[in-house]
Amino acid sequence: MNLGLTGKVALVLASSRGLGQAMAVSLAQEGVKVAVTGRNADGLKKSVEMIEAAGGKALALIWDLSDATVIDGLVTQVEQVLGPIDILINNTGGPPPTPAAGQDPALWQKSFNDMVLSLIAITDRVLPGMRQRKWGRIITSTTSGAIAPIKNLAISNTLRAALLAWSKTLAAEVAAEGITVNVIMPGRVATDRLRQLDEARAQRENTSYEAVVQLSLKQIPMGRYGDPQEYGDAAAFLASQNASFITGSVLRVDGGQVQAV
Repeated sequence: MNLGLTGKVALVLASSRGLGQAMAVSLAQEGVKVAVTGRNADGLKKSVEMIEAAGGKALALIWDLSDATVIDGLVTQVEQVLGPIDILINNTGGPPPTPAAGQDPALWQKSFNDMVLSLIAITDRVLPGMRQRKWGRIITSTTSGAIAPIKNLAISNTLRAALLAWSKTLAAEVAAEGITVNVIMPGRVATDRLRQLDEARAQRENTSYEAVVQLSLKQIPMGRYGDPQEYGDAAAFLASQNASFITGSVLRVDGGQVQAV
């Protein structure tokens, strides 16, 4: 299937590893020029290598999402090197595992700045150009915990639920201008982040990592963890011309794990 993305430009946040990296590679495979961002230079180098191996063009940017002062300069750099941004993939790292009660307000505030306000500010920076060109894709990667809260991930559950409401609201505001705004939501996809969470749960519950994985697999109708590239390919479809009538939606990539309708 030709997704109609050849020559488009994408900015993929937090793409030096994991799901962000997978989304960047999938877009590159469709002919998209991709700016990858993150704080780890080695990880960004790996992302660029993977994109170039797929026949794509990449620009790597060291980008700390907690620093709002760098947004305009880095977006301008993408525009100068690759061209105007057609596709924005909003993605961040996750906060530390915590219960809901008893957390320092400073941790809540920092997480809100890093995971919510930063994405809103970057979107506001690229949106005027999309409106001018009458074409754009804004895809925000969240978590299944936003609709089915995950134990001991209270900050992630709460703040990513806020992104669902923001995305849905924005979608209606820009739909008539050729811009789609959607959320993509992973279940248990085999990344380093998921392994860290499984290991932390094993330690917390005084059991083995393998036992935690087996318990998790029983909750997934497909009986396996997802492959990061499956998630990346789903994001590429949402970015495509083929998905031009899909907006204000949530695409769950979870093997059927979330039981809500």
